[in-house]
Amino acid sequence: MSEQFRGQAEPLGPQEVRALAGELGIKPTKTLGQNFVHDANTVRRIVVASGVGREDSVIEVGPGLGSLTLPLLDAAGRVVAVEIDPALAARLPRTVAERAPQRAGALTVVGADALAVTVAELGEPAPTALVANLPYNVSVPVLLHLLAEVPTLRTALVMVQLEVADRLAAAPGSRVYGVPSVKAGFYGTVRRTGVVGRNVFWPVPNVESGLVRIDRYDEAPWDMSDEHRRRVFAVADAAFAQRRKTLRAALSGWAGSGALAEQALVAAGIDPRARGEQLTTADYVSIAGAARELGIGPGPGPA
Repeated sequence: MSEQFRGQAEPLGPQEVRALAGELGIKPTKTLGQNFVHDANTVRRIVVASGVGREDSVIEVGPGLGSLTLPLLDAAGRVVAVEIDPALAARLPRTVAERAPQRAGALTVVGADALAVTVAELGEPAPTALVANLPYNVSVPVLLHLLAEVPTLRTALVMVQLEVADRLAAAPGSRVYGVPSVKAGFYGTVRRTGVVGRNVFWPVPNVESGLVRIDRYDEAPWDMSDEHRRRVFAVADAAFAQRRKTLRAALSGWAGSGALAEQALVAAGIDPRARGEQLTTADYVSIAGAARELGIGPGPGPA
């Protein structure tokens, strides 16, 4: 067992997961993206890969029955679990009290939609890490919302659909490089750290999963304000909405015309004939900054 684990909270096994679900009358639903992890080695592997310790306050999204929550409590100083399902949110504190009573005080459960939860709801101490098995159907929006909403997050280690993991960690020029890659790269360095097989879940999903780690930049390489972030994201959205077109053409609607798009691109040092998948996140930041200086394009897009 890793030194990170103190033997205070044993993960849930397959029989315990099913028993808890049966007690609550829960049948996992695709609508909420519910696939419960029941393999102790997998959840321990996730916590080790996250690198969290007693100095960390960890956000866990979609804790479900508590399979990952228990080993997280074993390693971290505090876990704030964000759970949208009222029955699961109500049962989790009792599960922890039964299986790890000495760590029960380190758990906070927030009954909320992770897509809308605010930093104020997460409480103190301010979260420093995100570690979660994210619901497949909203994994990228949840990840990006929390990175924007909680500036104290230094790291994120999330399990997502393998295809999504590849997209998040993709480099420019890759076939799967796109909007998620650019937006995740706005906050920090992104890398895929492993593959998780289907058989560690109940019910067994139709796809494999991947682990992605994001380490926020130690020193911000650009303006990280909400206003600038929305401008950068709006440029990326426009570029990839028509990814087969040159940037001059793809950004013409965003800028107001092809000529204005070209003016912003040239000012940013970007070839107007390039395509969106060739640009780094830093390039999109440069375009947004140049456009702002020139008064080109709309104001900040939606948060």
